[in-house]
Amino acid sequence: MLDRVLKFFITSFLAIAGGALFHLLAPILTDFLSTEVLQTDLGIFKLTLASLLCLLTGAILGGIVGFLASPYFIRQLKRFSTWVEQQLSKMPIHDVIAGAVGLSLGLIIANLLGYSFAKIPVIGDYIPVIFSIVLGYLGIHITIKKRQELTGLFDFFPKLLKELAKNREAKQSAAKPAAAVAGSQEKPAGKDYKLLDTSVIIDGRIADICETGFIEGTLLIPVFVLEELQHIADSADQLKRVRGRRGLDILAKIRGESKKLKVEVTNVDYDDITEVDSKLVRLGQEVGGKIITNDFNLNKVAQLRGVEVLNINELSNAVKPVVIPGENMVVSIVKSGKEQGQGVAYLDDGTMIVVENGQRHMGETLEVEVTSALQTAAGRMIFAKPKH
Repeated sequence: MLDRVLKFFITSFLAIAGGALFHLLAPILTDFLSTEVLQTDLGIFKLTLASLLCLLTGAILGGIVGFLASPYFIRQLKRFSTWVEQQLSKMPIHDVIAGAVGLSLGLIIANLLGYSFAKIPVIGDYIPVIFSIVLGYLGIHITIKKRQELTGLFDFFPKLLKELAKNREAKQSAAKPAAAVAGSQEKPAGKDYKLLDTSVIIDGRIADICETGFIEGTLLIPVFVLEELQHIADSADQLKRVRGRRGLDILAKIRGESKKLKVEVTNVDYDDITEVDSKLVRLGQEVGGKIITNDFNLNKVAQLRGVEVLNINELSNAVKPVVIPGENMVVSIVKSGKEQGQGVAYLDDGTMIVVENGQRHMGETLEVEVTSALQTAAGRMIFAKPKH
């Protein structure tokens, strides 16, 4: 289809060119034959019979030449277009766009300058052509070479708009009013909130800590935490069911008996988030609260996302009694240690004591002397040896 279209245009172009060329020969034909018939004015576009005959003859001959030569021209045109496509494919799209823009600017400037010089005798008709070639080439060359600098100028406005949008969002966040919490669908804000996760509620120690008065502010319990506790309490697994019911009992105890801490429940939920821990971190970010947990992974994730965490395991390790080498204590050896001859005992708070040569005293209560203490991520570990 494309070949037919090209063939039609090539034939038409050469037919028109042939007709125009032979039309220029009409005066010569008239002078050579010098007959009145050929000089007769036909009244159409000031054509004489000689001009019409020359025009038709030139058009017919040009059309025949165009029809016969069009396959050759089509092959050359395809070859040229393939070469241009290969050259453009080697260039980045930014360079192609920059070159096109530069060419357009160069031709516009050339047209403006060329019009000023067009009235000069003899050479006036050729100056615009020279300007178009020179300024078109300079436009392509300069815009490609200075593309990055020009792009930086145009990037100024998007960057300015982004900065304005960020400043507007920051002002809106700072001006966000405090929302109602209990029984409300709005997000709470503006209070010193402490958020409880599922694991710390099931642990149970949080109730005793609240009674001591060490926790200040408002204890915030999200509804999605309550739903997770209810789901655990309804589990088919007996162990999970017991843990879930224990968590619900702890919450009831905190709400009913805590006199030193205000407890609130929020109905805020996030349908686009499935994990309860992720919802808790998101809520902590929005209300500016601290998460109380004993979950090591939640502790790290919350800290990475800028939410403060109160880990009750760290609190428990911090308040454990400090022992120093040489101190004596009475313990009961309950099991063997990992190394040969070692015995293991425990304090009332769960601190493990590794007794050297204590395996032979299995099931006995004896006095030991502390040799060293080691603080680990799991807690404090004490090393001792029998007193006698």
